[in-house]
Amino acid sequence: MNFYDPLYPQLAAMGQERWSEQLQATLPERMVLDNHGKMAGWLSALRSLPEIRPSRIALRDDVTIGSSADLGQTDREEVIARLQAFHPWRKGPYNFFGIAIDTEWRSDWKWERVLPHIQPLAGRRVLDVGCGNGYHGWRMRGAGADFVLGIEPFLVSVLQFQVMQRYLRDPQHHVIPIGIEDVPPNLACFDSVFSMGVLYHRRSPLDHLFELKGCLRPGGELILETLIVEGDQETIFMPQGRYAKMRNVWFLPSIAAMTLWLKRCGFTEIACVDASRTSREEQRSTQWMHFESLADFLDPDDAQKTIEGHPAPLRAIFTATKP
Repeated sequence: MNFYDPLYPQLAAMGQERWSEQLQATLPERMVLDNHGKMAGWLSALRSLPEIRPSRIALRDDVTIGSSADLGQTDREEVIARLQAFHPWRKGPYNFFGIAIDTEWRSDWKWERVLPHIQPLAGRRVLDVGCGNGYHGWRMRGAGADFVLGIEPFLVSVLQFQVMQRYLRDPQHHVIPIGIEDVPPNLACFDSVFSMGVLYHRRSPLDHLFELKGCLRPGGELILETLIVEGDQETIFMPQGRYAKMRNVWFLPSIAAMTLWLKRCGFTEIACVDASRTSREEQRSTQWMHFESLADFLDPDDAQKTIEGHPAPLRAIFTATKP
Protein backbone atom coordinates (compact mmCIF):
# COMPACT_ATOMS: atom_id res chain seq x y z
CA MET A 1 0.00 0.00 0.00
CA ASN A 2 1.51 3.30 -1.12
CA PHE A 3 0.13 5.43 1.67
CA TYR A 4 2.41 8.39 1.05
CA ASP A 5 2.39 9.00 -2.70
CA PRO A 6 0.17 12.11 -2.28
CA LEU A 7 2.48 13.51 0.42
CA TYR A 8 5.69 13.82 -1.58
CA PRO A 9 4.54 16.44 -4.11
CA GLN A 10 2.85 18.39 -1.33
CA LEU A 11 6.14 18.69 0.55
CA ALA A 12 7.93 19.66 -2.66
CA ALA A 13 5.33 22.39 -3.25
CA MET A 14 6.11 23.69 0.25
CA GLY A 15 9.76 24.10 -0.75
CA GLN A 16 10.82 20.86 0.92
CA GLU A 17 12.05 18.98 -2.16
CA ARG A 18 15.04 17.47 -0.38
CA TRP A 19 12.94 16.20 2.54
CA SER A 20 10.39 14.80 0.08
CA GLU A 21 13.14 12.86 -1.69
CA GLN A 22 14.52 11.64 1.63
CA LEU A 23 11.12 10.38 2.73
CA GLN A 24 10.52 8.64 -0.59
CA ALA A 25 13.71 6.68 0.06
CA THR A 26 13.11 5.90 3.75
CA LEU A 27 9.38 5.59 4.43
CA PRO A 28 8.84 2.33 2.49
CA GLU A 29 11.60 0.73 4.56
CA ARG A 30 10.18 2.04 7.83
CA MET A 31 6.71 0.73 7.02
CA VAL A 32 8.06 -2.83 6.86
CA LEU A 33 10.28 -2.52 9.93
CA ASP A 34 8.38 -5.23 11.79
CA ASN A 35 10.03 -5.55 15.20
CA HIS A 36 7.05 -7.32 16.75
CA GLY A 37 5.93 -9.49 13.85
CA LYS A 38 2.52 -7.82 13.63
CA MET A 39 2.66 -5.79 10.43
CA ALA A 40 1.28 -8.56 8.22
CA GLY A 41 -1.70 -8.96 10.57
CA TRP A 42 -2.31 -5.20 10.71
CA LEU A 43 -2.25 -4.87 6.92
CA SER A 44 -4.55 -7.88 6.56
CA ALA A 45 -7.02 -6.38 9.05
CA LEU A 46 -6.84 -3.03 7.25
CA ARG A 47 -7.53 -4.59 3.85
CA SER A 48 -10.40 -6.66 5.22
CA LEU A 49 -12.34 -3.70 6.59
CA PRO A 50 -15.54 -3.22 4.61
CA GLU A 51 -15.66 -0.99 1.55
CA ILE A 52 -18.22 1.55 2.73
CA ARG A 53 -18.74 5.17 1.82
CA PRO A 54 -19.59 7.08 5.02
CA SER A 55 -22.88 8.93 4.92
CA ARG A 56 -21.47 11.68 7.12
CA ILE A 57 -18.12 12.91 8.39
CA ALA A 58 -17.67 15.20 11.39
CA LEU A 59 -14.30 16.51 12.55
CA ARG A 60 -15.01 19.83 14.23
CA ASP A 61 -16.65 18.77 17.51
CA ASP A 62 -15.60 15.11 17.51
CA VAL A 63 -14.37 12.49 15.05
CA THR A 64 -17.36 10.72 13.56
CA ILE A 65 -17.18 8.57 10.46
CA GLY A 66 -20.49 7.40 9.02
CA SER A 67 -23.36 5.88 10.97
CA SER A 68 -24.43 2.43 12.07
CA ALA A 69 -26.90 2.35 9.17
CA ASP A 70 -23.98 2.52 6.72
CA LEU A 71 -22.86 -0.96 7.81
CA GLY A 72 -26.01 -2.47 6.33
CA GLN A 73 -25.65 -6.25 6.29
CA THR A 74 -22.01 -6.07 7.38
CA ASP A 75 -21.35 -8.06 10.54
CA ARG A 76 -20.77 -5.42 13.24
CA GLU A 77 -18.89 -7.85 15.50
CA GLU A 78 -16.59 -8.79 12.64
CA VAL A 79 -15.74 -5.12 12.10
CA ILE A 80 -15.02 -4.72 15.82
CA ALA A 81 -12.71 -7.76 15.66
CA ARG A 82 -10.83 -6.18 12.74
CA LEU A 83 -10.46 -2.93 14.68
CA GLN A 84 -9.29 -4.80 17.79
CA ALA A 85 -6.39 -6.15 15.74
CA PHE A 86 -4.86 -2.69 16.19
CA HIS A 87 -4.97 -2.80 20.02
CA PRO A 88 -4.01 -0.77 22.03
CA TRP A 89 -6.08 2.26 21.01
CA ARG A 90 -4.67 5.08 23.13
CA LYS A 91 -5.87 8.37 21.57
CA GLY A 92 -9.45 9.20 20.67
CA PRO A 93 -12.36 8.62 21.02
CA TYR A 94 -13.73 7.76 17.58
CA ASN A 95 -17.27 7.11 16.42
CA PHE A 96 -16.67 4.60 13.63
CA PHE A 97 -19.89 3.75 11.80
CA GLY A 98 -21.73 3.72 15.11
CA ILE A 99 -18.98 1.74 16.87
CA ALA A 100 -17.64 3.70 19.85
CA ILE A 101 -13.86 3.27 19.99
CA ASP A 102 -13.37 4.22 23.64
CA THR A 103 -9.65 4.89 23.77
CA GLU A 104 -7.41 5.02 26.84
CA TRP A 105 -7.17 8.82 26.68
CA ARG A 106 -10.07 11.21 26.38
CA SER A 107 -7.97 13.20 23.93
CA ASP A 108 -11.01 15.33 23.18
CA TRP A 109 -10.76 16.78 26.70
CA LYS A 110 -7.19 17.87 26.07
CA TRP A 111 -8.24 19.40 22.76
CA GLU A 112 -10.96 21.38 24.50
CA ARG A 113 -8.33 22.76 26.86
CA VAL A 114 -5.95 23.64 24.01
CA LEU A 115 -8.18 25.09 21.30
CA PRO A 116 -9.39 28.31 22.98
CA HIS A 117 -5.84 29.49 23.61
CA ILE A 118 -4.10 29.03 20.26
CA GLN A 119 -3.96 31.00 17.04
CA PRO A 120 -6.88 30.07 14.75
CA LEU A 121 -5.84 27.08 12.65
CA ALA A 122 -7.78 28.06 9.54
CA GLY A 123 -5.45 28.01 6.54
CA ARG A 124 -2.38 26.98 8.54
CA ARG A 125 0.24 24.32 7.92
CA VAL A 126 0.60 22.22 11.06
CA LEU A 127 3.18 19.75 12.33
CA ASP A 128 2.01 17.42 15.12
CA VAL A 129 4.99 15.80 16.86
CA GLY A 130 4.31 12.49 18.60
CA CYS A 131 0.81 12.51 17.17
CA GLY A 132 -0.17 8.93 18.04
CA ASN A 133 -2.92 7.77 15.71
CA GLY A 134 -3.62 11.27 14.44
CA TYR A 135 -6.70 12.03 16.54
CA HIS A 136 -5.69 15.62 17.23
CA GLY A 137 -4.74 16.03 13.58
CA TRP A 138 -8.32 15.24 12.58
CA ARG A 139 -9.54 17.85 15.05
CA MET A 140 -7.04 20.32 13.57
CA ARG A 141 -8.48 19.65 10.14
CA GLY A 142 -11.94 20.13 11.61
CA ALA A 143 -10.75 23.51 12.93
CA GLY A 144 -9.73 24.54 9.41
CA ALA A 145 -6.03 23.67 9.21
CA ASP A 146 -4.97 23.59 5.55
CA PHE A 147 -2.36 20.83 5.94
CA VAL A 148 -1.49 18.57 8.89
CA LEU A 149 1.57 16.35 9.07
CA GLY A 150 1.84 14.06 12.08
CA ILE A 151 5.02 12.23 13.00
CA GLU A 152 4.80 9.09 15.14
CA PRO A 153 7.42 6.32 15.49
CA PHE A 154 5.04 3.58 16.72
CA LEU A 155 3.68 1.64 13.75
CA VAL A 156 0.47 0.45 15.41
CA SER A 157 -0.56 4.09 15.81
CA VAL A 158 0.36 4.82 12.20
CA LEU A 159 -1.84 1.92 11.08
CA GLN A 160 -4.71 3.14 13.27
CA PHE A 161 -4.48 6.41 11.38
CA GLN A 162 -4.69 4.48 8.12
CA VAL A 163 -7.88 2.79 9.35
CA MET A 164 -9.53 6.21 9.57
CA GLN A 165 -7.89 7.49 6.40
CA ARG A 166 -9.34 4.52 4.50
CA TYR A 167 -12.74 6.20 4.89
CA LEU A 168 -11.91 9.87 5.33
CA ARG A 169 -9.54 9.95 2.33
CA ASP A 170 -8.13 13.30 3.37
CA PRO A 171 -5.24 14.31 1.08
CA GLN A 172 -4.24 17.11 3.47
CA HIS A 173 -3.59 14.96 6.56
CA HIS A 174 -0.73 12.48 6.86
CA VAL A 175 0.93 10.50 9.66
CA ILE A 176 4.42 9.21 8.93
CA PRO A 177 6.50 6.73 10.98
CA ILE A 178 9.39 8.91 12.09
CA GLY A 179 10.52 10.76 15.21
CA ILE A 180 11.46 14.41 15.59
CA GLU A 181 15.13 13.43 15.37
CA ASP A 182 14.46 12.31 11.77
CA VAL A 183 13.09 15.70 10.71
CA PRO A 184 15.68 17.86 8.90
CA PRO A 185 16.81 20.85 10.95
CA ASN A 186 15.55 24.35 10.30
CA LEU A 187 12.65 23.54 7.98
CA ALA A 188 11.05 26.87 8.93
CA CYS A 189 7.86 26.01 7.03
CA PHE A 190 5.08 25.27 9.55
CA ASP A 191 2.70 27.88 10.92
CA SER A 192 1.88 25.83 14.03
CA VAL A 193 3.87 23.06 15.70
CA PHE A 194 2.32 20.87 18.38
CA SER A 195 4.32 18.78 20.85
CA MET A 196 1.94 17.21 23.34
CA GLY A 197 3.13 14.55 25.76
CA VAL A 198 6.65 14.35 24.30
CA LEU A 199 9.02 16.68 26.15
CA TYR A 200 9.37 14.59 29.32
CA HIS A 201 10.43 11.60 27.20
CA ARG A 202 13.40 13.50 25.76
CA ARG A 203 16.78 13.17 27.44
CA SER A 204 17.63 16.67 26.28
CA PRO A 205 14.50 18.82 26.58
CA LEU A 206 16.24 21.99 25.38
CA ASP A 207 17.39 20.25 22.22
CA HIS A 208 13.77 19.21 21.69
CA LEU A 209 12.66 22.83 22.00
CA PHE A 210 15.27 23.90 19.44
CA GLU A 211 14.08 21.11 17.10
CA LEU A 212 10.51 22.34 17.39
CA LYS A 213 11.59 25.94 16.86
CA GLY A 214 13.46 24.94 13.71
CA CYS A 215 10.26 23.55 12.20
CA LEU A 216 8.39 26.84 12.63
CA ARG A 217 8.35 29.72 10.19
CA PRO A 218 9.14 33.12 11.71
CA GLY A 219 6.04 34.23 13.57
CA GLY A 220 4.81 30.65 13.90
CA GLU A 221 3.30 29.30 17.09
CA LEU A 222 4.47 26.45 19.31
CA ILE A 223 1.84 24.60 21.33
CA LEU A 224 3.49 22.41 23.94
CA GLU A 225 1.91 20.18 26.57
CA THR A 226 4.02 18.41 29.15
CA LEU A 227 4.11 16.97 32.63
CA ILE A 228 5.15 19.53 35.22
CA VAL A 229 5.70 19.81 38.96
CA GLU A 230 4.85 22.60 41.34
CA GLY A 231 7.67 24.95 42.27
CA ASP A 232 9.65 28.02 41.34
CA GLN A 233 12.00 28.84 38.46
CA GLU A 234 14.69 26.54 39.86
CA THR A 235 12.41 23.52 40.35
CA ILE A 236 13.05 20.66 37.93
CA PHE A 237 12.23 17.10 38.96
CA MET A 238 14.19 14.15 37.56
CA PRO A 239 13.01 10.76 38.88
CA GLN A 240 15.72 8.35 39.90
CA GLY A 241 13.89 5.46 38.26
CA ARG A 242 10.39 5.14 36.90
CA TYR A 243 7.70 7.76 37.02
CA ALA A 244 4.11 6.42 37.06
CA LYS A 245 5.63 3.11 35.91
CA MET A 246 7.16 4.79 32.83
CA ARG A 247 10.86 4.11 32.28
CA ASN A 248 11.59 6.96 29.90
CA VAL A 249 10.67 10.05 31.93
CA TRP A 250 13.56 12.46 32.29
CA PHE A 251 12.71 16.03 33.31
CA LEU A 252 9.55 17.55 34.79
CA PRO A 253 9.94 21.34 35.12
CA SER A 254 7.79 23.77 37.06
CA ILE A 255 5.76 26.27 35.07
CA ALA A 256 8.34 28.94 35.85
CA ALA A 257 11.23 26.69 34.81
CA MET A 258 9.48 25.70 31.58
CA THR A 259 8.87 29.35 30.81
CA LEU A 260 12.58 30.04 31.33
CA TRP A 261 13.54 27.14 29.05
CA LEU A 262 11.36 28.52 26.28
CA LYS A 263 12.78 32.01 26.77
CA ARG A 264 16.39 30.74 26.70
CA CYS A 265 15.60 28.87 23.47
CA GLY A 266 14.56 32.13 21.86
CA PHE A 267 10.78 31.96 22.00
CA THR A 268 8.68 35.02 22.73
CA GLU A 269 5.07 35.64 23.81
CA ILE A 270 5.32 32.68 26.19
CA ALA A 271 2.24 31.76 28.19
CA CYS A 272 1.09 28.86 30.31
CA VAL A 273 -2.56 28.67 29.31
CA ASP A 274 -3.66 25.65 31.32
CA ALA A 275 -2.54 23.40 34.16
CA SER A 276 -4.64 20.34 34.99
CA ARG A 277 -4.30 17.29 37.18
CA THR A 278 -4.80 14.14 35.12
CA SER A 279 -7.86 12.26 36.36
CA ARG A 280 -8.80 8.60 36.25
CA GLU A 281 -11.68 9.59 34.00
CA GLU A 282 -9.38 11.14 31.42
CA GLN A 283 -6.88 8.25 31.27
CA ARG A 284 -8.08 4.74 31.96
CA SER A 285 -8.23 1.15 30.75
CA THR A 286 -11.06 0.28 28.36
CA GLN A 287 -12.05 -2.63 26.15
CA TRP A 288 -9.98 -0.90 23.44
CA MET A 289 -6.90 -0.53 25.69
CA HIS A 290 -6.92 -3.23 28.32
CA PHE A 291 -3.38 -2.77 29.64
CA GLU A 292 -2.63 -0.91 32.86
CA SER A 293 -3.53 2.78 32.96
CA LEU A 294 -3.58 5.72 35.37
CA ALA A 295 -5.39 3.95 38.22
CA ASP A 296 -2.55 1.42 38.29
CA PHE A 297 0.09 4.15 38.21
CA LEU A 298 -1.12 5.99 41.33
CA ASP A 299 -0.64 5.18 45.00
CA PRO A 300 -3.81 3.27 45.96
CA ASP A 301 -3.88 5.10 49.31
CA ASP A 302 -2.99 8.59 48.06
CA ALA A 303 -4.09 9.72 44.60
CA GLN A 304 -1.79 12.76 44.90
CA LYS A 305 1.22 10.46 44.48
CA THR A 306 2.39 7.99 41.87
CA ILE A 307 3.00 4.38 42.81
CA GLU A 308 6.66 5.34 43.32
CA GLY A 309 5.75 8.18 45.69
CA HIS A 310 6.34 11.01 43.22
CA PRO A 311 3.87 13.87 42.66
CA ALA A 312 0.88 12.62 40.66
CA PRO A 313 0.69 13.65 36.97
CA LEU A 314 0.06 17.36 36.48
CA ARG A 315 0.03 18.63 32.90
CA ALA A 316 0.44 22.15 31.56
CA ILE A 317 -0.09 23.67 28.13
CA PHE A 318 2.25 26.40 26.88
CA THR A 319 2.08 28.60 23.83
CA ALA A 320 5.02 30.53 22.44
CA THR A 321 6.07 32.30 19.26
CA LYS A 322 9.16 31.98 17.10
CA PRO A 323 10.35 35.55 16.40
